[in-house]
Amino acid sequence: MVATTATHTSAATRSRLPLAALFCANLISQTGSMLTFVAIPWFVLQTTGSATKAGLTGFFEALPYFAAGFFGGALVDRLGFKRTSVLADLANGATVAAVPLLYFTVGLSFWQLQALVFLGGLLTIPGSTARAALVPDLAALAGLRLERANATVQAIQRGAQLLGAPLAGVLIAALGARTVLWLDAATFLCSALAIGAFVPRITAACPQAGRYLDDLREGLRYLRRDRLMTAIAVIVAITNLLDTPFAAIVLPFWTKATQGSTVPLGLLLAVGGGGSLLGALVYGAVGHRLPRRKTFVGAFVVAGLPFWVLAAGPTLIVLLVARLIGGLASGPINPILATAEQERIPVALRGRVFGLITAIAYMAIPLGLLVTGFLLDRIGLRATVLLTACCYLATTLSMAIIPAFRDLDTPAR
Repeated sequence: MVATTATHTSAATRSRLPLAALFCANLISQTGSMLTFVAIPWFVLQTTGSATKAGLTGFFEALPYFAAGFFGGALVDRLGFKRTSVLADLANGATVAAVPLLYFTVGLSFWQLQALVFLGGLLTIPGSTARAALVPDLAALAGLRLERANATVQAIQRGAQLLGAPLAGVLIAALGARTVLWLDAATFLCSALAIGAFVPRITAACPQAGRYLDDLREGLRYLRRDRLMTAIAVIVAITNLLDTPFAAIVLPFWTKATQGSTVPLGLLLAVGGGGSLLGALVYGAVGHRLPRRKTFVGAFVVAGLPFWVLAAGPTLIVLLVARLIGGLASGPINPILATAEQERIPVALRGRVFGLITAIAYMAIPLGLLVTGFLLDRIGLRATVLLTACCYLATTLSMAIIPAFRDLDTPAR
């Protein structure tokens, strides 16, 4: 396919197929990833009975996020967005398939599982960076407003959660966690085929021929100069530290202790995803008319509601309602972030700057998973969740007074 660098296209040259292919690839692979997201921590809890080991597994999966984002962004710019996405999907599929393959043949020890989830985490970030970098040009090619394209990306992610979480609960109960991982491996292959066949190659307007370290420095210089991008990376790092363990460890821990089945866990994840799907769709329809900063801060604050509800010792129904409300509020968050990044960062720097922002935003996730698993075993569920809720509220409210976030309402072009 012919490379393209266009960000504006005439009506005669518009095509929705490449953007539709990207959306379909995201839906397929992210639905499969939800199977793994539920299957692996449940498998660890079921076989070891240890929240600490479940947290350790999440720690090793998230541990390479920082290095993959920091060093991988420049490689994304050099390899190209399409090629990186396809290679990352193929490699991720092989990594996931290795888990059941080893288990059903020579056996799978705990350290081998940690090595495989580490490798999967290492491959995930370059692939997601490349796909985010494809969105502006494919949206322009389709004649779609950028806010709406990013809202659709978010809606697909949440739709995959809505579909994949209950499906994972049912399939794990029926087939076992290891068998379900085969399905996830197949979804990565389908995703790679969709991107490879239907998405054009997007390249920087001025291809970089310099040294790799020079590319990294250029990305760091740009990020240092843009106070909004720096503030976003830091705040998201703190909130990721606090809220990622909630879905990855806390909800499985609570479900196993109070419900004894993966089905309620799938429902909790699905309801949160469904609420976020609806929130993203609403934002896609009217978001360009809303004040970005107020919407962003308000959404973040309300998204923390499930922390407070879980700390109060709810029934399943009450927690489901809290997850729905929190999901609705979270819907606009990622579309606002993605749109701001794509508007401000030049195409020639997308890979490395997106990668750096991702690296900073994800750098605290391994610590959050490890600490949360430890706290659950040591001080219990209620104290752990209450401590998390207080820290999350303080962090999200701080965005209302940080000057850099005023730039959300005055995007640079």
